[in-house]
Amino acid sequence: MKFSVFQVSRRGGREKNEDRMGYCYTRGSGLFVLADGMGGHPEGEVAAQIALQTISAQFQRQAKPTLPDVREFLASALLAAHHQILRYASDKGMLDTPRTTLVAAVVQDGRATWVHCGDSRLYMVRGGELLSRTRDHSYLELRNAPIPGLERVNRNVLFTCLGSPSKPIYDITGPVNLEQGDRVMLCSDGLWGSVDDESITRQLGRQTVAHAVPDLVEDALRKAGDSSDNVTVVAFEWETPDTFESTQGVSTEGPGDDMFESTIQAGPLDAIAEELDDEAIERSIAEINEAIRRSAARKA
Repeated sequence: MKFSVFQVSRRGGREKNEDRMGYCYTRGSGLFVLADGMGGHPEGEVAAQIALQTISAQFQRQAKPTLPDVREFLASALLAAHHQILRYASDKGMLDTPRTTLVAAVVQDGRATWVHCGDSRLYMVRGGELLSRTRDHSYLELRNAPIPGLERVNRNVLFTCLGSPSKPIYDITGPVNLEQGDRVMLCSDGLWGSVDDESITRQLGRQTVAHAVPDLVEDALRKAGDSSDNVTVVAFEWETPDTFESTQGVSTEGPGDDMFESTIQAGPLDAIAEELDDEAIERSIAEINEAIRRSAARKA
């Protein structure tokens, strides 16, 4: 596989950034993940980090070098992340659980498959046209559904997420065959809440991801102003020879079957069996808290 990738996370007008994103890959499979910790509940950044770590750990264990069943992996990994968040809250005796949205995509055998829960989105653009876009699990997206009483509900409210007491609702899309030049972007609502789908499609269609993503992020921050949400994006462009060398190109031709590369922070993955152990989770929480402390110190 060859792809160009770009990722960025910017804190808007919020006190802290609860978004997390990253990607990892083997010789035959790639995983892209983004989670947006939910405000109104405690430790959203912890929920997002646990989700990323859990899914990347599952990926490392199963992709040898490819996943045997991509759709099954996405479903089971999402549910494993959900249960890890609940486990963390239970161990800490929390009255309310940390919660997060999630969108994750796997690229394998020249095809892309993705899962999402909540309102973090995936956009797929081909030839300047919007080929696919996830539909949020919010009442706004259900506005045309004949549900009694829906008109009295805040339609921006999500009806599912990871970490809630109820089992998460999720959608899996694909596999979709990839063509050279296809651009796939995972983003938090801080981006699409300020920049419309038409503008997103236009920018991704006429620029490489390394140029389109920074422009889109700046547009979102500028339009939202002081009230801007955190804006986080991870995007890739599929096998475009003329841009591969000049951008953050990734080739998986070199690594052996047992090699694994990742930008997702995690504990010692060789100590993980069926699920992340407490020590690995505690280590990630400590890393997050230290990052928040440093950020607060810089602001002061």
